[in-house]
Amino acid sequence: MRVLVTGGTGLVGRLLVKKLCDRGDHVVLLSRRPDVARQQASASCTVVGGDPAVPGLWTDAVAECDAIVNLAGEGIFNRRWSPEFKDLIRTSRLRSTDNVVAALARAKTAQLPGKTLINASAVGIYGPHGDEVLTEEALPGNDFLAGVCMEWERAAQAASAHGARVVLLRTGIVLDQHGGALAQMLTPFKMFVGGKVGSGRQWMSWIHNEDEVGLILFALDRAEIVGPLNAVAPNPVTNREFASVLGKVLGRPSFFPTPAFMLKLMLGQAAEIVTAGQRVVPKKALDAGYTFKFTNVESALRALLAR
Repeated sequence: MRVLVTGGTGLVGRLLVKKLCDRGDHVVLLSRRPDVARQQASASCTVVGGDPAVPGLWTDAVAECDAIVNLAGEGIFNRRWSPEFKDLIRTSRLRSTDNVVAALARAKTAQLPGKTLINASAVGIYGPHGDEVLTEEALPGNDFLAGVCMEWERAAQAASAHGARVVLLRTGIVLDQHGGALAQMLTPFKMFVGGKVGSGRQWMSWIHNEDEVGLILFALDRAEIVGPLNAVAPNPVTNREFASVLGKVLGRPSFFPTPAFMLKLMLGQAAEIVTAGQRVVPKKALDAGYTFKFTNVESALRALLAR
């Protein structure tokens, strides 16, 4: 299979590109920093310079690929939220997706049937729901991130009008020792001041990076998977439980809480993401037969950190 990947130098993208190459697929990696991408990627990977948020010659590569995995988008915790940064969160996702879909439309020939678009999304689409268990059939929320995710998914879904199979990858908190949310959580624990955030009652829908990438490969290979796909482990945990397990794995205390008001000072409106959360389960993945490598958070954290 020939697969074009955007966002392929990020936390999920790097592992995805490696796994695709390892199993013999040909990867076309789109990167704004092609020199860096060539250093990270396998020699068998074709690196194309370009920004998915800007139309360019890179769009020609879409016609030659069987599938596109679009992971591009500004990280929501890259800096404190301001009106300008919130606009960047939104536009970085919509422009990249619009350009991928436009490239698919231009490539609409006899070759097109069978093309697949796996487009990133997030469990943030559901908004805060307390203790309610959320499957792919749950209604969307009405906060800022839910609105962004809805627009993002609508933009991706437009590819179906051009004959593509579209999968909307609703990702939770990706756990990986090399970065992302876990790296930020580790700092206070390593300083012996770790603990719950806010009330600690909010749910964390997590997924080990191996399973995040595993689900992408699973969705690439199974034509019956269409539409929303929750990319989370089967057993979400509360923030209090996560903190307790993380402290146990690290051999550090976990009884120093971070008050919600302090998060608000540090993160602004983004603090609501950390103090609210969603209890999401991967119903569609389980029904389709995907076998998770990591189903409980302690085994996931031990695999990542006990090295």
